[in-house]
Amino acid sequence: VSGGVDSAVLVAELCKQYSSVYPLFVRSGLIWEAAELNYLHRFLSALARSELRPLKVFEQPVGDVYGDHWGVTGAGVPGSESPDAAVYLPGRNLFLVTKAAVWCVLNDVSVLAVGSLGSNPFPDSTPEFDVALGQLVQRAVGGSVRIIRPYAFLRKTDVLRRGKNLPLHLTFSCIKPERGEHCGVCNKCAERRRGFERAGITDNT
Repeated sequence: VSGGVDSAVLVAELCKQYSSVYPLFVRSGLIWEAAELNYLHRFLSALARSELRPLKVFEQPVGDVYGDHWGVTGAGVPGSESPDAAVYLPGRNLFLVTKAAVWCVLNDVSVLAVGSLGSNPFPDSTPEFDVALGQLVQRAVGGSVRIIRPYAFLRKTDVLRRGKNLPLHLTFSCIKPERGEHCGVCNKCAERRRGFERAGITDNT
């Protein structure tokens, strides 16, 4: 769970389906993570479901892999008019899901849910990728975990409407935070703004 709208709403909905839900956050050294994690703590505190277990934070630094990528340096962050492809972080979901999946196996958690939408265009955000990775983890550590994408056929507008009664003002969707808040001008802020407008919901951030 990143603290963004999609994964935050997913956590809330999973609490209605499972007796135990373990929110997992992977910290990779990217420029928005401090703000993201702050919002996530606040959202989970406000959610306060009995099924919700304490947040687990993993360390998975990628600065040595990404080098001078804008996600690490903050230089040249894609703006509001940039296409979705501009925010691609190579192998990002591979980094996130692999570590989380191994943790699931070691802790007897049989299902790992990912909040990727059907509109996500990247190769490591497909059902085929998740099936293959689940099989790979099973071969690597001798355990089994099923990776699911409950929102694979939804748009952001759909997710927002499903979560309209949740504290969505405690979610965070920005890749260039200003003093820990949404900058309002980056690619993700623009995507968030469009989503709320199309869903007919006021964004109180």
